[in-house]
Formats: sequence, structure tokens, C-alpha cells
Amino acid sequence: MNKTERKMVEILTRGREEFSYVAVKAEFEAEGTRIDELLRLVDIAHHAELKLAVKIGGCEAIRDLLEAKQIGVDYIVAPMVETAYALSKYIAAKNQVFDEDEKNDIDFLFNIETETGFKNRAEILKLAASKEGVNGVVFGRVDYCGSIGTGRDGINEEIITNDVLEVGKLCKKFGLDLVVGGGVSKDSILALQKMRNILLTRFETRKVVFSSQSLDKDTAADGLLNAVHFEMLWLINKREYYGAIEQEDAKRIEMLESRWKILKRI
Repeated sequence: MNKTERKMVEILTRGREEFSYVAVKAEFEAEGTRIDELLRLVDIAHHAELKLAVKIGGCEAIRDLLEAKQIGVDYIVAPMVETAYALSKYIAAKNQVFDEDEKNDIDFLFNIETETGFKNRAEILKLAASKEGVNGVVFGRVDYCGSIGTGRDGINEEIITNDVLEVGKLCKKFGLDLVVGGGVSKDSILALQKMRNILLTRFETRKVVFSSQSLDKDTAADGLLNAVHFEMLWLINKREYYGAIEQEDAKRIEMLESRWKILKRI
């Protein structure tokens, strides 16, 4: 573990102790997280005593599920489920990869993040709550705003919050968790507090998952700033890691070219 990673552990440990952090997060989907990056995140999360959430690449991404199983994750999220049929494919996939004992240690969730998914929410959530179903829903506000044409700037507007509340009511009825993500910042705190009045289990930034209990504290904004600090260090560490890989063979290439002049012949 290098100096930057030790600082990340320090930031996350403070987050767990003061700001109700529960997990760190990676995405095979939008982020395109590579397996070596994920292994570093596992190590950092372990040292900070936090869980790990992974968003897989699709509702039937068997390989992603297998890798999540091998690494050992605590939350698995399937993206952009728009119909009960799509959710049934996710349920079948996770039941294929994980046995009953293994599923006891993992929460399986899926994203509602489009207008179509929202319109089909009742049917989807009824299936989610079935015996072989899943644990909860992640409402992805950024993609949802794009789907209904409001744009990211309207992410904390009443129209979006009200739609999250409608999903929250159904989750409460069916005994499902509700997690909210997408564009979460200090400007989101009031909207998140409204959601919690109905149901809010967790909320998340790009890299950090919070317990909704953090909203009870006056330090919620500080917790979000701390999460941004972690994400910045994660990106810097990633850049330096791949920068080192880029340069590791530079001297060998230079030596071979000076000796054989191969590239000049091409």
C-alpha cells in the first residue's frame, strides 16, 4: 500500500466513524473498472473496515457476477432494469452463480433509472419482493433525468424527488431497500431528507455509500466533501499507476530502436 492509498484508508476510516459510510463502490458498467483496480479497492476497503459495492455491466452479466463472487463483494447492483422480464433475467443469473448459502452474505440490488423503468415500477418491484427476488432498488437520478429530458441540472428538483418518493412507497410496501444515487452533493441533502421520511436505506456518490443515518447529523455536508476527497485521491492514484505502466518499457524500446532502427524502417 502506497502513501496515497494509506491516506485513502484514513479518509474512509474517518467517514465510517464520523459520517456513517458503509461501503465503497466500483462499477464494471459506467466506470469500466478493471480487475486490478478492483483488487486495490478491496484492499483499501478492508483496511478501512468498509463493505464493497459493485455495479455489474448488465442484468445478465454472468462473468461480472463470477468475478464479484471470486473477489467477495457485499452489494451487487444491476443497471437499467426497465421491465419485470429484465429483472427476471438478473434474478436467474444471480441464482445461477450464487448458491443459497453464498446469497446470505450479499445484498442484490438493481437500478431504476429510466422513464420506462419508473412506469413499470409496480410490476418490477412486486417481482423483486418475491421469494427468489432481490433485496432492493437503486434509484439512479442522473440517468433518470436524462431519460425524461430534464437534464442533470434538475436533479434535485421536486419532480425528480417526487418520483423517487413514489418508488420509496412501493419499496416500503414490499419490504425492499431503497438506495439513491446520481449527482449526490450537499445540494441534495434536503431532497434526501424528504426521501428518508418515506424510505431511504442508503445513498451514494460515485465511490462512497452512506447510511441514511448520516442525514441525521449536522455534518452531512462534511461527509460528502470527505467522499469527494477520497474519489480525487482514487483517481490520482489510478493515473499514477497506469502512468508507471506506460513508462516501464520505455528504456527497453529506446535501446532496441537505437540498436536496430526498426521503427525507422516501417
